[in-house]
Amino acid sequence: MRNLASIQRIASITPIKDADRIELVHVLGWQCVAKKGEFQPGDSCVYFEVDSFLPMRPEFEFLRASSYCKSELLGEGYRLRTARMRGEISQGLAMPINAVLTPEQITSLTSLNGDIPVGTDVTDLLGVREWQIPEMASSGGTIIAQANSRIPITDETRIQSVPELLAEFAGLPYYITTKMDGTSCSISMGEDRILHVFGHNYEYATDEKCAFYQWIRKCGVEEKLKALLDARPDISEISIQGEFCGSGIQSNRMRLKEPNWFVFTVNENKKRTGLNELLFVSHALGVDTAPIEETGTDLPSVYPDEKALLARCEENRKHAYPGVPEGIVIRPIEPVVSKALHGGMLSMKVKSNRYLLKTGDD
Repeated sequence: MRNLASIQRIASITPIKDADRIELVHVLGWQCVAKKGEFQPGDSCVYFEVDSFLPMRPEFEFLRASSYCKSELLGEGYRLRTARMRGEISQGLAMPINAVLTPEQITSLTSLNGDIPVGTDVTDLLGVREWQIPEMASSGGTIIAQANSRIPITDETRIQSVPELLAEFAGLPYYITTKMDGTSCSISMGEDRILHVFGHNYEYATDEKCAFYQWIRKCGVEEKLKALLDARPDISEISIQGEFCGSGIQSNRMRLKEPNWFVFTVNENKKRTGLNELLFVSHALGVDTAPIEETGTDLPSVYPDEKALLARCEENRKHAYPGVPEGIVIRPIEPVVSKALHGGMLSMKVKSNRYLLKTGDD
């Protein structure tokens, strides 16, 4: 789960040209607009990441004009998204701790040192949720269950949230793929040879109501997957994750003429495979992978900080598909466990601010 709301420190403050009442505060790898003089460098704050959906509470009422949303799935609240103010990108929200937490909550979180430890997650405490579009609107189909342990969560960590991820790539062969703009769709199969079809949050019935399953059947993926497992007795269970893109999905921002599924992860016996195995499985199934834009041997030597990665993401690079790309995903060629992600697999994404401002997504 993402720490959508956490205790952080103000790393630095930057003035905004011709702005008398606001300034930029920098938290982790993010920057956001705050009232001038509200913080000093080193101050603690509650930082809310972009894509947070804040509850209807008086302390957030000042967000009504810019951020109020009503969702069939989440109800009423305030959605934080990327914005531009006085020419500056603002992502997220920093608020003084005592403006958000009650005295009782502050006392319960305070350590023996007399302060709340940096990184303390207060997402659930404050009733913050991740903004979601109802999945039925994008993928369709009959929901039969919640997604389960067959399919790992596909939400990549953004470099601004955990800047120390970059250092973990030192000396590791890596690859960069285009972050495709669609809806997360996955399949799995085990020893029973029964195909399971998933969206981001749900499992769907394999029938004519599920657009993704209809594509799977049309392309013969189910039969090819059975043949692959029959030829590989060492694999008792496989799951394959990808992005389903095309007409009717996320406004078809990749401008595809026909629906397509772009694989980005293969898990065998509940373990993530490396790039070569991912390419092998994708070829065996006759499906595309997310386009590989770059490979290298030492990411920090090429991109020394998150600003360099953001610049890499924003450059007018060539793409296999038209439209403004959502961003990039960076992974080691062979899976590596990340300390910064508390034992999760090392991986991160960089989203294009140009894309975020154009689409209003985060």
